[in-house]
Amino acid sequence: MEDWLQERIKLGRTDLKAGRLGLGSSYMAPARAFEAAFEAGCNYFYWGALRTPMMTHALKTILSRGKRDELIIVIQAYIRSRGLGWSLKRGLRSLGIGHADILLLGWHDSPPAPRLLDDAERLREQGLFRYLGLSGHKRSLLAAQSTDPQFDLLMLRYNAAHRGAETDIFPHLSGNRPGVVGFTATRWGSLMKSKQIPAGEKRPSAGDCYRFVLADPHVDVVITAPSNIRQMQENLREVNKGPMSDEELVWMRRIGDAVYGRPTANPRSISSD
Repeated sequence: MEDWLQERIKLGRTDLKAGRLGLGSSYMAPARAFEAAFEAGCNYFYWGALRTPMMTHALKTILSRGKRDELIIVIQAYIRSRGLGWSLKRGLRSLGIGHADILLLGWHDSPPAPRLLDDAERLREQGLFRYLGLSGHKRSLLAAQSTDPQFDLLMLRYNAAHRGAETDIFPHLSGNRPGVVGFTATRWGSLMKSKQIPAGEKRPSAGDCYRFVLADPHVDVVITAPSNIRQMQENLREVNKGPMSDEELVWMRRIGDAVYGRPTANPRSISSD
């Protein structure tokens, strides 16, 4: 499909329009890789787990071109009690911007403390961010929080091996749902490299892993975090192939089952993880 990366998807109930492939900074890709991805249509910048100088430089370059309104800038904080405002304001100063599009409360496997949520709302009222997100691995928590109007976005694990979100989270998402962002799409590379993949099976590319995640209509954006410009270019090229066919989806589920160590009799089987 031509220019699939250039299409914009409404991010849940927010008014943000995101490219399908989001960008994470954790694996140290150079600034020019992020700049090239932006030109290709990627505008969701997850400046999160590691606020690396490479993504910082890329964002500043894009901002200097007057492109602020085309960017979705996500600032993540792992704060559990005090210091949320300090963390957010530090990030804003580093980028030279007045607000983040999304403040992401990172890696919560229990409900965020009421004090933390109160602090977040005060920061939102001050205009320091627009939408509040929550990330975590505990599916039951994310499903419960999906109906909380305070949260505008969920960031969750979903890939061909770990498909529990298909039964534990996605069915709970209503029409007025939060935005959904998938991460660990490659299962830390094991979906391409695992020795569990049977001989004779085609090995997926990273792009195949991203296309699998994006095949579910509940997922708005999937995060890629390459370590160099070659990987970024490969991912952009692969994802731009467009939606997976039914045959490709069956193949990816088969690969996921093999990597997870699950019987493959039912290609729609759900991971217990």
